[in-house]
Order: sequence, then structure tokens, then C-alpha cells
Amino acid sequence: MYKRVRVVLDNGDVFEGVLISPTQFSDPDIVVLKLKNGYNVGLKKGRIKEVIELGEVPEAFKAEGPRGERAGGGKIALLATGGTILSRVDYVTGGVYPTLSVDYLFEMLGGLEAEVEAEEVMAKFSEDMTPALWGVLAERVADAFRRGAKGVVVLHGTDTMHYTAAALAFAFAKAPGPIALVGAQRSSDRPSTDAVLNIKAAMAVAARAPFAESVVVMHKTSGDSAIAVHRGTRVRKMHTSRRDAFQSINATPIAEYYPEKDLLQVNTSEYKERDGLEYTSKFEERVALVKFYPGMHPRLLEAMLDVGIRGVVLEGTGFGHVGEYLLPSIKKLVDAGVVVAMTSQTLYGRVNLFVYRRGRELLSLGVVPLEDMLPEAAYAKMSWALANFKQEEVPRVLATPVAYDISPRSDPLTFGAL
Repeated sequence: MYKRVRVVLDNGDVFEGVLISPTQFSDPDIVVLKLKNGYNVGLKKGRIKEVIELGEVPEAFKAEGPRGERAGGGKIALLATGGTILSRVDYVTGGVYPTLSVDYLFEMLGGLEAEVEAEEVMAKFSEDMTPALWGVLAERVADAFRRGAKGVVVLHGTDTMHYTAAALAFAFAKAPGPIALVGAQRSSDRPSTDAVLNIKAAMAVAARAPFAESVVVMHKTSGDSAIAVHRGTRVRKMHTSRRDAFQSINATPIAEYYPEKDLLQVNTSEYKERDGLEYTSKFEERVALVKFYPGMHPRLLEAMLDVGIRGVVLEGTGFGHVGEYLLPSIKKLVDAGVVVAMTSQTLYGRVNLFVYRRGRELLSLGVVPLEDMLPEAAYAKMSWALANFKQEEVPRVLATPVAYDISPRSDPLTFGAL
């Protein structure tokens, strides 16, 4: 049970809330309360004049880990890369900092009864991830499968988690189990954190899911009733702070997890099944993702030749258009051997370069239309394709569905799902 208390400071200020039990990672000089509005406040012990106990509240913030017997007795690999899910609030500065230790996570969860092999691969906020680090992570995932893991859970920062999920989707042609990327919108030491349920769901996916794909496991709604499992090539972060920030675009989630019933529901029969291990860890870093905007200077595209860019993914308007004044620059890129592909910044719907004259002009220059592929997935695919195929093969590889990154048709029912 947790205690509800009223804290009186030396200046007369009064705070009332739930007293949060400290962990070994907590600041010993700070007392943390969860206020009625859901936010936390850190109070210096030296300033506390009086603490009045107001009763007990249910232990709503602890969660039991997945049970080994429900997981089928197999081993799950937990790979930590950093991010908010492995961070805590510093109540002195108000900032959020990585703890750099999976021990904190186990303490927060109250232990995990499933057989879990945990390791810290890196300690990176997601904005610091690069294609080279995707390769490092792919190797660690493959190592985990070789050691007998039936599924892999990757702890990752949310801001670029969809990029990494897409990269791993292309990297693993076959896998013995799911690769479940999971994060948190609120740091793991906050009682209102979404980390506990997200991780519980990711563990269930890794242990029980029949599919062997790269997926993102995050809250389906702002509440705790369901967790969505999104395909790595069809997901995008659509909000800065909401729990349900991640949404499947032009698709529905491949599965959903319901915590109260401990139920994993698979929504489709079309997926990559658990199989052997076939993967690559090579990614090309000389790739650019460029959003077109009105008045964009042509030299911005031409300057990519100076830094040796090998592939460019454009986010065009509507069906996949850019200003006429950019066409000569695009031609220079293509003539120099740079692969140029087109996505749409509208996200929903699909690129079609046959509808308007501008689209046909882009086609004549050699621009590769990428249908309904998301820009972030296209960037990851371009990086993967350039590192693993001959330059002349890359346009064909980009336009061919590899990991459910291109769908035969766009589903209008998925529009406006957020």
C-alpha cells in the first residue's frame, strides 16, 4: 500500500499527495509526491516541517512481470538502448536523465518471473541514433536469437523509434521470433509512467506472438485498457507527449494486448512466421530525407553531391510533387548516380506520379515512386538497400514490398484514427 500524506514546508506551503517509495536510484535528499492532478513534485527533506498521514491507497503503480509459465518457458532477450523508458526525473533540476542501468527497470517492475536475459547495448537518447547504430543493434538482436531467445524486446527512446523499427524490419528477412521495440512517453520513475504496461505487453509479444516481425509496442489509447502492436514499417509517432502517440498509418495494428485479461489478440493472418535467422546489419549512412517546401532553393539538393550522398528520399506534396524549379537539380542528382525516391508528406494515401504533368516529369527524370510507404520507412529502406544491393538494383528493391512497407491499396478506414 502507498500512503497519502500532507506535507508542510518551512515557508508554509502545503502539498498533498501519494508518497512515492524511493528506490536505490532516488535522490536521498528528495521526497517525491504524486499530486492529485497526476503530476509529481520533489520536495527537499531539509525544508519539510511536518508530514501528516491521511491514509493508504491501493498499490496501483506496481506491476507483476510476465509469468514464465504463460510465456511457454522460453527465454526473452531484453536489449536496452536508452531513452525515456530508462530515464528518471531529477527533482532538483526538473530534467529527465538516463539511468544507464536496466537494474532500475527490474526494480520498477518488481522483478520479472519470465526467464529474461538483459543487457545494455548502448545508452542513447533516440535523437542520437544513426544508421551505423542500427547495424550494431541488428547484430545484438541476432546474437540474442542465436543464444536461444524466442523473442527480443528492445528498450528505445520514442522520438526515432519508428525509424529503428523500420530498419530492423528490413534487416531481418527471417527471425525465430518477434523484435518488439518499446518506449515510454513518461519516465519510468513517475507513477503515471506508461513504461510498465508497455513493457508487459512487449514481453507478451516476444513470448507468445506467432509472427516474427519488427514491431512497436505502445499504448493504444491515453488510458491503460489496451496496448497496440504496430508493424515497424507502418508506424509513426504522431504526438509529442500523449501515451497513444504511435499510430499505424495506412494500416491497422498487427496485434493488440489487453492488460486486464493478459490477452494478446492478433488482428491478421498475414505476417512473417517464426522461422530461421536470416539478416544483415549493413546500412548506408550517406542517405538523406528531404521535405519539399514552397520556395526551396535548388542548391540544397545539389549540395548533396558535395558530401557524397548516394540516396535521397523526397517528401513531396500530395501525390508526390515538387516545384518545377527543382527539376534541373533532381536531374543532376540522378545523372550523378544518386537514387532519388518520392514519398508524400500527407502520410495517408499514396504517391501517384501518373495523375499530373509534374509527376510524369519526375518519372522521366528517373525518380522512384514509393506508393504508400512512409517517409521514415523509405529512408531506412534506402539506407538498407544501398548497403546490400548494387546501385542499379536499388530502384527495383525500393519499389518492391519487403516487410509490408508497401500495401496493394490504402485502407480509407485507417484515416484519422488518432
